[in-house]
Amino acid sequence: MIILQQKNRNMKYEESIKANTPYPVGSSGLLSYLMALRPRQWTKNLVVFAAPLFAFSININSLAGSFLAFVLFCAASSSFYLINDIADVKSDRQHPVKCKRPIAAGLVKIPIATGMAFILLSGALIISWLWSGSLGLTILAYVILQTAYNITLKRRVILDVIAIATGFVLRATAGGAATGIYISPWFLLCTAMLALFLAIEKRKAELRAIRLDVGKSRSVLKRYSLNLLSRMESVITANTIMTYALWSSGPQLKGASTPWMILSLPFVVYGVFRYQLLSDPKEIARRKKCNPDDGVHSERPEEVLLRDIPTLLTVLGWILTVFIILFLKHEGVIQ
Repeated sequence: MIILQQKNRNMKYEESIKANTPYPVGSSGLLSYLMALRPRQWTKNLVVFAAPLFAFSININSLAGSFLAFVLFCAASSSFYLINDIADVKSDRQHPVKCKRPIAAGLVKIPIATGMAFILLSGALIISWLWSGSLGLTILAYVILQTAYNITLKRRVILDVIAIATGFVLRATAGGAATGIYISPWFLLCTAMLALFLAIEKRKAELRAIRLDVGKSRSVLKRYSLNLLSRMESVITANTIMTYALWSSGPQLKGASTPWMILSLPFVVYGVFRYQLLSDPKEIARRKKCNPDDGVHSERPEEVLLRDIPTLLTVLGWILTVFIILFLKHEGVIQ
């Protein structure tokens, strides 16, 4: 009876995952090559636009620089996705979801994928150095980080989530490097705390999925437990909200340029708690999208952003609020 229940849970898990996989079955031609780059992951790189937004330096030059940084990070990150898919092609073909990836499915040939990865990575490095030395160093640091992560850090407990968070910090830094805008330590600290929160939530979701014994799991998850991750989550959640609250308090704490930025704090608090709600097994079960023991949707922050309307509205509300505050300060209406 227990075995039958486990099989039923596994089947439901696979069906729910396949229904939400970003790799269309039967993709061919240019679409296959595009999907091999994992464009859904590019939403992470939007962090580069935060620098001109917070500095209220929104003009053609800053937008052009930020857009260039965005494109370069998309190219660099996609090159590593291709490299990973090439290295893991055998195991991916045995996975219920990853077998649909273009390379694992045979829709994109390995030699072509290798050439694409080389062009994207070398192009990102060369163009970034031609734009500015600081942007070149940032992209180079990201490449070194991703190389170290794929070789060893992703199998090192605690260091793996720190590496993920560092990647977001480098994205935020690139936004300033490409535009010549000063990046405050408070801003980088807020970015790091939020990135750590998302990384821990991702590991929690993956650890829950192991209970279903479906597909290949990360070796580093053997060193984690839900209790440990929950304690880490509590610390990081508190620090994320507190760090942002202190930064948004204004110049007195060497934070934001105006204390009115505190009005954006409720969006951050709600967004963090909303993400925790969506990753809770009981909430997933209530929505009848996944198995009660599965937290698959919280494994991919970009999927949460694109699929959950309240989360998307929260992000848009935060952006709008920050923009209005900075605009009013720029016009001298508020201090």
